[in-house]
Amino acid sequence: MWDSETSVSRGLAGVVAATTKISLIDGQNGKLFYCGYDAIELARRSCYEEVAYLLLNGELPTVAELDAFKQLLRENRGLSPFMLDLLHALPGAHTPMDALRTAVSSMSATDSSPSDLSRPANLKRAARLIAQFPTLVSAHWRMHQGESPIAPDPNLGHAANFAYMLFGRQPKDYEARFLDIALILMAEHGLNASTFAARVTASTLADIYAAFCTAIGTLNGPLHGAANAEAMKMLLEVGRIEEVEGYVRGQLSIGKRIMGFGHRVYKTADPRAVLLRQMLADLNGAVSSLPWTRMAMAIEDEVHKQKGLYPNVDFYCAPMLYSIGFPIEMFTPIFACSRTVGWAAHVLEQYSDNRLIRPSAIYNGPEAREYAPIEQRG
Repeated sequence: MWDSETSVSRGLAGVVAATTKISLIDGQNGKLFYCGYDAIELARRSCYEEVAYLLLNGELPTVAELDAFKQLLRENRGLSPFMLDLLHALPGAHTPMDALRTAVSSMSATDSSPSDLSRPANLKRAARLIAQFPTLVSAHWRMHQGESPIAPDPNLGHAANFAYMLFGRQPKDYEARFLDIALILMAEHGLNASTFAARVTASTLADIYAAFCTAIGTLNGPLHGAANAEAMKMLLEVGRIEEVEGYVRGQLSIGKRIMGFGHRVYKTADPRAVLLRQMLADLNGAVSSLPWTRMAMAIEDEVHKQKGLYPNVDFYCAPMLYSIGFPIEMFTPIFACSRTVGWAAHVLEQYSDNRLIRPSAIYNGPEAREYAPIEQRG
């Protein structure tokens, strides 16, 4: 029965469910730290591979350790004939996220000992997942566009390889750097919905593939992983910078949200969005002249003037990815590719000090009732 002394925290808002050494979000001051390091500084000065090593191991690598980790990713980046056949066999209606979930589920079938939950075994699996996610989504996308998959280039880094495998051309320096920074900024963000879902699955001592399938399914929900795609659709809908003020006023007047604004944790500017905006503004010739970039900045100014809201990382990630050439349908899969390391780090942390996650619910249904045979029911 309903316990009037107990309150429900809808959406688990304010509930502390774990301790973690992986990341710290200072929502009051607009700061994000990965294992004690400022994530914005890492985005400016590091690369995705180095940040991935940090999140998995808790420390920045030495030169030798980073070289070994990059080599491990290179060795795991290619797809087996079995996996390519699987992707090719998927119906055309399958989205890249559907394909990703199916592919990850199949990985356990090719793992000789998926029940081995030791840290060394799971670090190897994590490297395989991190390395193959971009290859999987790129191969699936090209197959369903009537084109052949492109094998990874061992001479390219993680981000540059992603663009190369999708577009079939060597990315420009700024394109590879933009994508690398986006992957770093979205790599980890505490107990967001997909990461928490992965930890719940891991807490049952299911294998890492099951935890990743849970995370992918959760990220695919429109309230979690689709915000950047919706933000880009909005920019294209506005169409012209002259329409920004009227569009924002019109949406707000009928109670609609402006996509890419506000955050459950940050009470001030999202530091990731601040960096992306600055990058777009600084890149004079290549991107900032594009209409959707100028519109994004105009929308930010108008929304802040009208509602006092700040953009989140999804808002400026959208024009950045679009300017590189990524189709909108790939935005959520890119989010998944970046977040693989965050999911892996949290799954390993859950295994290391595990307790089954099992919250309670307050019952507010009918009082106890007697069963009546069906012929006696009115």
